[in-house]
Amino acid sequence: MRVKCHNKRKKKLTNSLLTRKNEDLLFHTFDETLRFQLEELLSVGKSAGADLIEVFLEKSDNISLMAEQDDISNVSPSFGIGAGIRVFLGKKDGFVSTNDLSKEGLLFALNQALGMLGLSTGSHNSFKFDGLTDFKDFASKKNGWLDESPDIKESTSKLLEATISLSNKNKNLQVRRASYSRNWQEVLVAASDGVFARDIRLHQTVGINVIAQKDKNRSTSARRYGSSGNPNDLRNWDIEKSVCDLNESAQKMLYAGYVEAGQMPVVLANKFGGVIFHEACGHLLETTQIERGTSPFHNSLNKQIANKAVSAVDEGLSNHAFGSLSMDDEGMEPQNTLLIENGVLKKFLSDRAGSLRTGHPRTGSGRRQNFSFAAASRMRNTYIKQGNFSPDELIKSVDNGLYCKSMGGGSVGPTGQFNFSVEEGYLIKNGRLDKPVKGATLIGEAKEILPRISMCANDLDLAAGFCGSVSGSVNVTVGQPHIKVDSITVGGR
Repeated sequence: MRVKCHNKRKKKLTNSLLTRKNEDLLFHTFDETLRFQLEELLSVGKSAGADLIEVFLEKSDNISLMAEQDDISNVSPSFGIGAGIRVFLGKKDGFVSTNDLSKEGLLFALNQALGMLGLSTGSHNSFKFDGLTDFKDFASKKNGWLDESPDIKESTSKLLEATISLSNKNKNLQVRRASYSRNWQEVLVAASDGVFARDIRLHQTVGINVIAQKDKNRSTSARRYGSSGNPNDLRNWDIEKSVCDLNESAQKMLYAGYVEAGQMPVVLANKFGGVIFHEACGHLLETTQIERGTSPFHNSLNKQIANKAVSAVDEGLSNHAFGSLSMDDEGMEPQNTLLIENGVLKKFLSDRAGSLRTGHPRTGSGRRQNFSFAAASRMRNTYIKQGNFSPDELIKSVDNGLYCKSMGGGSVGPTGQFNFSVEEGYLIKNGRLDKPVKGATLIGEAKEILPRISMCANDLDLAAGFCGSVSGSVNVTVGQPHIKVDSITVGGR
């Protein structure tokens, strides 16, 4: 059971430790100097009878920009500072967030979280708290990242360069948009099991999209790029390559006919084609789903759930990938988690609470959008591993089917039912790509589709995205090589 609230007010507390007036703990710097104050806070929680206390401190500096046509239409900066305090007792946990980082504010938030579980700071139970361990500073080489990132003037210039370049490519691009966001975050995690760690994160993403129209014909195309830990990412963006790719897709789909609905083999392209595996399968392997009993795979550990051609991983280690991190939001270092090996389910993704309630070991997957959310098991860089075939071999193996070069949006049900639109698609006839088609939707269910992935190509590639779930929106990477699904329902006309 999980309960949560936000601390928006103060009240007089009876415990002398909570009411004594010390200097405010307005944390201008998250470092080793906070050890004493944090140990005191954790000791109070332990003395109240809690099994474990966790404190998550965060500062953020974010900005998002939008260029439409030849103008900047939106500039949205945001700044934040706050703390999330979580208390565990048995298999239950209570969570409170606050942006009052004074000692009084943090102790009041702790008292609220304890009260959710029927505990009180006045209990003074016997407890054992050995203090925090050595400070792990993953941020020591990242302190300059924010200053090294592009400023507003440079960022807006790059976006306008992209939209103007799109206009120069083709005059039938009726809508031209480019967006950029920079998310900078400094975090510190301290817990009564000794965890004491700090990190700085930097994520940048740029997206471009167009609507092409000529006479009564219309098409929509979009692309997104992103990285972590690279202040020069926007500066290094190859605008010309992205613009050419996007314009080519829009023009090909402008005069495409509608696909006929039916059951057929499908070849899915690499990169963002992996969004289906992420949404329809990856979420089902998180302990947030397992503990609810909503995943069809909750009793399938070490059992065959996919074709032997399928192996899949989730990791936070790939250099500059959008979902990579030096530590998760519970202070644990990331690892390479083998989810599926030759079709056999090998592991679930687990955070602290998920491990407590399901028994599955933690995987460095405890993630949250910011201090106002409790961490939950979430994906990082999730992808199907590459196989031994070339993309051409997959296409040549299909007599009549569909090639999905670019995927659009979609929806997923709680047990893995999905439907995803195909943004750019082509018929496959006698092992060759044929005419472009639009209006295609892939419809299926994870437990039925995984056994039908019979071939994986040797061209693994990744794509950046955002994932929303119980702990907010987090940066993730999806990916795969080209894959062949022997049979899937294609919605169309």
